Amino acid sequence: MSKIWLITRREYLTRVRNKTFILSTFLFPAVIILFIVGSVLIQTQSRSHARIAVIDANGYFKDYLKGDSSITFDFSPGIDTANYAARGCTAVLIIPVLPQGKITDYRLKYKTQLSLAGTDDLKNRVNDAIVDHMIYQQTTISRGRLDSIRNQSHIGNLHTFEDQGKTAKASNQTMSFVVGYVSGILIYILTFIYGAMVMRGVMEEKTNRIAEVVVSSVKPFQLMMGKITGIGAVGLTQFLMWVILVVGLTVVAQGFLSAETWRTVQHAQQASQVGGAAGQTSEMASRVAKLDSAVSSVNLGLTVVLFLFYFIGGYLFYSALFAAVGSAVNEDPQEAQSLMMPITLPVVFSFIIMTIAVQEPTGPLAVWASIIPFSSPIVMMARIPAGVPGTVPYWQLGLSMLLLILGFLGTVWLAGRIYRVGILMYGKKPTWKVMWKWAFRES
Repeated sequence: MSKIWLITRREYLTRVRNKTFILSTFLFPAVIILFIVGSVLIQTQSRSHARIAVIDANGYFKDYLKGDSSITFDFSPGIDTANYAARGCTAVLIIPVLPQGKITDYRLKYKTQLSLAGTDDLKNRVNDAIVDHMIYQQTTISRGRLDSIRNQSHIGNLHTFEDQGKTAKASNQTMSFVVGYVSGILIYILTFIYGAMVMRGVMEEKTNRIAEVVVSSVKPFQLMMGKITGIGAVGLTQFLMWVILVVGLTVVAQGFLSAETWRTVQHAQQASQVGGAAGQTSEMASRVAKLDSAVSSVNLGLTVVLFLFYFIGGYLFYSALFAAVGSAVNEDPQEAQSLMMPITLPVVFSFIIMTIAVQEPTGPLAVWASIIPFSSPIVMMARIPAGVPGTVPYWQLGLSMLLLILGFLGTVWLAGRIYRVGILMYGKKPTWKVMWKWAFRES
């Protein structure tokens, strides 16, 4: 055990003192923030405006199709399918006579395709216009009164709560989505980064013949475990420093808000809890109150603790396999890439499933993928912010954690069997079939 500790200490200190580690620790949060802010700015700045010509055979859509900053409608009589582009229109909407009780197709012709969201928005506007016309035709309500009712009808706000038996906790699906997505993607990235770091470290020691000297003093399994735990401790240190940085920046940001603003924020929160109107508060205080309420709806303490568990468990599960690959390959990087494929595919598939799980955390695919050890570190972290034990029952969480522990014990045992042979094997091109024989041959 002391030899594993010495190797762990060496691996940890060597990497923590490296300038690359220091720079990446402080620059990574800044890069992530810039990426998020940049994505939002690009999305808002690049939002296109569609000007759509309408050829209406019914004669009433002009009174009901309303434009805004994203779509405007042109009902000029001289526009047709041949000249709409020359008249400055993005597309032309051709609506034939729509008889009641019969499904009729209407068409959109364009030279530049609208976005998927823009097409859905256009379809909803047309359907709303048909509904408004039918209400106007079949009732005595006027068009002006109909528009007034629609404008005055948006008076309700939906607040969601997680049922916890005798109590109910406020929830926020958007915040759960963001926290789950960020947690899953962090584990996805860190698993690849530190797993590949373990593999490269083993490959370097093997190709430089350092391993031959080291294994004369320690067992190959001790060497492998020392490298895995040392590099894992580096990743854990980096994550904890990111948490400290985020908390520190949050505290600093709160310091720029005046006491009067915080009193207004508390008033806005109390008003929203009792169903009161928040219009009396300032816009800034209202936004801060909404953000604070959204953050408090997620159990961040439990999320961070489980993140650490699933990061450590997922890292141990996969890094042992990365170490086995590093011990088997020689100097050819293509050998490493071919052997890494069976390891990287489950991680990539887990990321794909995670994008589904954050939107439907109780679906069968999300549930079973969060239990199976190959995908649970990434997928379970996408589900946990949605609520424990509401969305994620205790039995699912406990079974997932137990199977992950058994899983990394199994991969460490398997990798150790491969490592003890592969670290001293030169000249032979490795395959998974050969490595399997190394794992289960008699000692």
